[in-house]
Amino acid sequence: MAASATSHLLKRLARSLGRGTDALEDARRELRWMKQALHSPPKGIKPDAKSLEEMVERRVRNEPIQYILGSVPFGTRLELACRRPVLIPRPETEDWALKLASVLRAQASPARPLRILDLCTGTGCIPLLLCAELPPGSVRATGVDISEAAVQLSAENARINGIAVSGGPGLAPAKNDKQENTFTPVLADLMDPDFVNRAGLEPPYDVITSNPPYIPLTEYEALDSSVRDWEDPRALLGDPVSSSPAAPSVPDAHLNKGLAFYHRIAALVRGHGLLAPDGWLALEVGDGQAEEVGEIVRRGTALRAVATWEDPYGKRRAVVARREGVCEEPSHY
Repeated sequence: MAASATSHLLKRLARSLGRGTDALEDARRELRWMKQALHSPPKGIKPDAKSLEEMVERRVRNEPIQYILGSVPFGTRLELACRRPVLIPRPETEDWALKLASVLRAQASPARPLRILDLCTGTGCIPLLLCAELPPGSVRATGVDISEAAVQLSAENARINGIAVSGGPGLAPAKNDKQENTFTPVLADLMDPDFVNRAGLEPPYDVITSNPPYIPLTEYEALDSSVRDWEDPRALLGDPVSSSPAAPSVPDAHLNKGLAFYHRIAALVRGHGLLAPDGWLALEVGDGQAEEVGEIVRRGTALRAVATWEDPYGKRRAVVARREGVCEEPSHY
C-alpha cells in the first residue's frame, strides 16, 4: 500500500478515535495491529476482514478492535479468537484469573486434578487460562454458557491453544490422558431451575469461577455504543427479565442493581453441593458491587472466608471465598 493511502487511513482512524496527540498515537497503534493481523495472525486465527481499508472502515463505525483483529491475547500463554457477539475478554478478568492460578498452583497435581467449573464462560478465557497456567494433567475444566456462539468459540479457543476438548456440541470425548489438561464446553442456562441436571454437572468442584452479567439496566443504556451495539446483552445485563420463571429471588434492596446472577450462583453452591468442602469460589464484580456481592456470598453459602481482590486500576474487581482458610489477594503472581 502506498504511503499516501496509509497516511489517509491513519488520519481517518485518528479522527474517529478523538482529538489530540493521544488519538493519533492510538490510531498508529491500532493500524499496526491491523497490519499484523492481516499479514501474520496468531496461529489458528484469521481475521474475517480482507484488507486494511475494510478494517479501518469497521473501526470508524465503532466496532471493537478485538472483533476486527479476530483475536485477543489473554494471560501469559493464550491467544483467543474473538467474534461478535461473544463477550470480549478484559484485562481486569485476566488479572484476577492469573492471581487465582498462582494460589491454585500449590494444590494442582496430576495425581488429583482440580475440577474447575466456570459459569458464563464466554470465550472460555478463565478456565482456559487456568488450564494453560497450571501443570499438565492437573485440571479438568468445564465452561458453561447460555450462548451457542460462546460455547462453540470456547471449544475453538481450547483447540487453538492446544488444550484438549472433552465432549461438547458435536465433539467426541477427548482421550483420558493424565498428562494433559482438558476443557469441556457446555450449553445451558444458568437460570434454568433444573440447571445442574440439564448441564450434566457432576459436583463437587474444587474451583468455581464466574464473570457473570452484572451491569444494571440503567448503566447498560449509558454504555458506549462500542459495547452496547456489539456484545451480547445476555453477557452484560445483570438483571434478567422479571417475567422469566427461572429468575432468582432477589431481595428488594438488590433489585435493579445487577446482582441477580450472584444470588443464583450462591443458591446453587448452597443447595446443590457444587463446591467441594475445601473449594474456591471466585466471582468478578462490577465497580462498587464488591461489598454487596461479598455479603451475598456470606449469607447465601457456607463460605465464611471472603476477600476482595483489586484490578490493575485499583478497583475491587473479584470476590474470592472459601469455607475456611486464607483467600487473601496474592502480592506476587
